[in-house]
Amino acid sequence: MGKSTLFNRLTHSRRSIVGDEPGITRDRIYGIVEWAGRHARLVDTGGVLPSEQEFIPAEIFRQARVAFEEAAAIIMVVDGRTELAAPDMELARLLLRLGKPLFLAVNKMDAESLLAQAENFRRLGFKEMLPISAEHGLGIGDLLEAVFAVLPVDDFEPADEEDEPSANEQAWNDNSDEDAPEIPARAPDEVRVAIIGRPNVGKSTLLNALTGTSRAIVSPIAGTTRDAVDELVERDGQKFRFIDTAGIRRKGKTHEMAEKLSVLMARKHLEAADVSLLVIDASAGVLAADATIGGYAHESGRSMVIVVNKWDLVTTRRTDGKPAADRKVFEEQLRYALKFLSYVPIVYVSAAEGQNIGQVFASVVRVAAERQKRVGTGQMNRFIERVDFERAPVPMSRRMRILYMTQAGVAPPTFVLFTDRDVKLHFSYERFLENQIREAFGFEGSPIRFKIRARKPRSQR
Repeated sequence: MGKSTLFNRLTHSRRSIVGDEPGITRDRIYGIVEWAGRHARLVDTGGVLPSEQEFIPAEIFRQARVAFEEAAAIIMVVDGRTELAAPDMELARLLLRLGKPLFLAVNKMDAESLLAQAENFRRLGFKEMLPISAEHGLGIGDLLEAVFAVLPVDDFEPADEEDEPSANEQAWNDNSDEDAPEIPARAPDEVRVAIIGRPNVGKSTLLNALTGTSRAIVSPIAGTTRDAVDELVERDGQKFRFIDTAGIRRKGKTHEMAEKLSVLMARKHLEAADVSLLVIDASAGVLAADATIGGYAHESGRSMVIVVNKWDLVTTRRTDGKPAADRKVFEEQLRYALKFLSYVPIVYVSAAEGQNIGQVFASVVRVAAERQKRVGTGQMNRFIERVDFERAPVPMSRRMRILYMTQAGVAPPTFVLFTDRDVKLHFSYERFLENQIREAFGFEGSPIRFKIRARKPRSQR
């Protein structure tokens, strides 16, 4: 029909995945539309088949019903190049019974010669029918004019993303004094949290448990989630924006174009987040794909919490006759498989049963704050003086002397090393220095970055 194309056109974004395959959109996708200085929240739903009994179409319809109830006005989109079908008539009757302002957008009217075909859709009973082309932007102004005319005057005002920095952020920006103390870490006012992991590890179930809603469609079918689904939650005065992404798997395992686009969008939303929740299926154990996905988050500089989901299936609800899993043994195996994520905290949950969800919130707040921590230059250099670098297992040809060190940035914490030699930081030296910094200052859950600046030779000074 082109609902997602219209959504992207109205919101000036690529928020909703578009493709030739039908039924790509499944969950509710939210965006902001602006017209003549006014704003409204727009919701893209999956294709609605009211009488379909199969699980995923039925769940799409349930999600759409939530959107219908929230809406102040509804736009039904039809493909103007096809004939009216029974599902169109059934959906139209359902919408007419809601008693809300309705608009029929007859899409794919790309040429004036096609406009006569749009008249066939008046049989659906809508008073407002507007021919449009979502792909080419034709008729969009008329549609927005009609819709905003019926919306309440006190329409939605979006949050300004360019607000002035908070007092805490300003303190970080002003922390240029060499002897400034370590600034206590505090999470940002709104923490963006991406839920990542392999297909069917329980990411959507976790989103629903965290938000206390049925926001995302949950099914045992791997790859149910395609678009990234986000939800804003406030808990104990802290705001969280949780983003449920599509399951990520190797390129060779993705076949449909919609799934390939979903994976690309998942990577994009991960890079826009502050914290990532790497969800691992306890019943399947730690797989190579889990390490690959964790590597994406590590390399992108996101803070991380490892969420071991379905823990009840290997402990209290185990049905295969084997003894309950030992948390200490499982954690040792996990740490061995994910050695490069040794700085990341682990939380054991059952998203389906709502167990230990509070620990997830607490861990997110903690690591979000740690990624914003800043250590004064004077304090950092006193730390350098205490470190015995002779213990670092580095070849003599790659050794260097750190003259002094400063923290150049946060999120992730980034340190500049001023050295006596222009050589690349050896991985063993980097790992040793990172471990020493974590032992002294924390930075739990956040990757640490280093940059090298070598002192110029005397002849060049």
